[in-house]
Amino acid sequence: MKRPNLLFVFPDQWRKNAVGMRNDDPVYTPHIDKFAAQSVDLTNAISCFPLCSPNRSAMLTGRFPLSTGVTTNCKLGLQVKLNDDEVTIGNILKKEGYRTGYIGKWHLDLPETSIDPEPISGAVHWDAYVPPGPRRFGFDFWYSYNAYDRHMSPHYWGDSHEKLEPNEWSTKHETDVAIRFIKEEEHNQPFCLFVSWNPPHQPFEEVPDAYKALYADKPIHVRSNVNEDGIEQTNLHMREYFAAVTGTDQEFGRLMAALDETGLTEDTIVVLTSDHGETMGAHGWLEHKNIWYEESIGVPCFIRYPRTLVSHSDSLLFNSTDLVPTLLGLMGVAVPAYVQGTDYSRVLCGESGKRPVSAFICHYPGDVNLHKKAKAEGWDINAYGWRGVRTIRYTYVAQRKAVGDGRLTRLLYDNEMDPYQLSPLVYEGAPKNTIALELEKELVSWLLKVGDNFSLN
Repeated sequence: MKRPNLLFVFPDQWRKNAVGMRNDDPVYTPHIDKFAAQSVDLTNAISCFPLCSPNRSAMLTGRFPLSTGVTTNCKLGLQVKLNDDEVTIGNILKKEGYRTGYIGKWHLDLPETSIDPEPISGAVHWDAYVPPGPRRFGFDFWYSYNAYDRHMSPHYWGDSHEKLEPNEWSTKHETDVAIRFIKEEEHNQPFCLFVSWNPPHQPFEEVPDAYKALYADKPIHVRSNVNEDGIEQTNLHMREYFAAVTGTDQEFGRLMAALDETGLTEDTIVVLTSDHGETMGAHGWLEHKNIWYEESIGVPCFIRYPRTLVSHSDSLLFNSTDLVPTLLGLMGVAVPAYVQGTDYSRVLCGESGKRPVSAFICHYPGDVNLHKKAKAEGWDINAYGWRGVRTIRYTYVAQRKAVGDGRLTRLLYDNEMDPYQLSPLVYEGAPKNTIALELEKELVSWLLKVGDNFSLN
């Protein structure tokens, strides 16, 4: 049987509500709607750590961020990067004879200026040129950057330090590069291509005017969990955010057309998802993500493989770490023992199989000053933050806010009765509520599985 290609597309910070066919956010996405109707639509897809670098590490390795070494964003002031000995799906498929490629935002390496204040590549702030070699983790074709949020004036590096500056919207340019990769591919050799678009990540305003015009006079529905003080800012950014999503939709349509033109549609697994969502003012959370609310942890996730998968919606609790093993399962490639996620390929194919009771969600502190304080006082920085579980109905979170502070707050959300998560039950001590007790046990089980030192005592 012919081995399938893999095209993995993930816009950054794209929440699950922002898809036209959901009839939730008023956003125009005709190409994605069509694709969703041809795919397995995983309606409970979860970002295990709703922040760029940590969740990217999980998506690429099938392992939780505490294991990959990426417990916060790869940024100045911290020695945080994907562990040198990690194995990504790029490494695995390269060994299987695949031609591999990565286009767009990477954000899994140290900023170059953490090593050299004036790198020859010209990288600044959190950005970095990643030279050919092991730090590309199996991806041979490389057209990427580490982290640089300038959508209308992007830049990239290939196999040299020379910075490439195309002077056009990043999503459109990266799609052009991806289409060339697909069309130049030797059809007797399968490919694995990851396309990482930065929009609709902020700065929200950096999107072509043609897409902004679609929403200029359109009424915008603000979710009922957006505080009154945040409505004006949310209205402004939401139009720009939706414009970026619609632009993304148009470029995704071009990618799908390229597969059709090359006759590769039937033989290509296409994944369309995101690394995390976007709160857009929900609960007064104007910092966009990195919180346990549905707007942040919930992501679109569509998987299309015409030769094997029948299109349908599935409420399977599908976590970031499940992507690698499930895709390898669909491709007939053995899943390595060190992968922590679960292969749900048979479930996606319609066969009976064990379904998870819960999905693990987490956050480890990323503030540079907190890291310095923890180091100076001998605290384990990764024992703080928040941890939780998401079930079909509930979200249960335990939070320890301050490093060195033993106080723990637990919150229980009934997402069926309270879909906007406005009225959680709050526990300052061990829960006595039957549901909360069961979820506490689930969380304990996950902490043991992940090797997480976060204490519930």
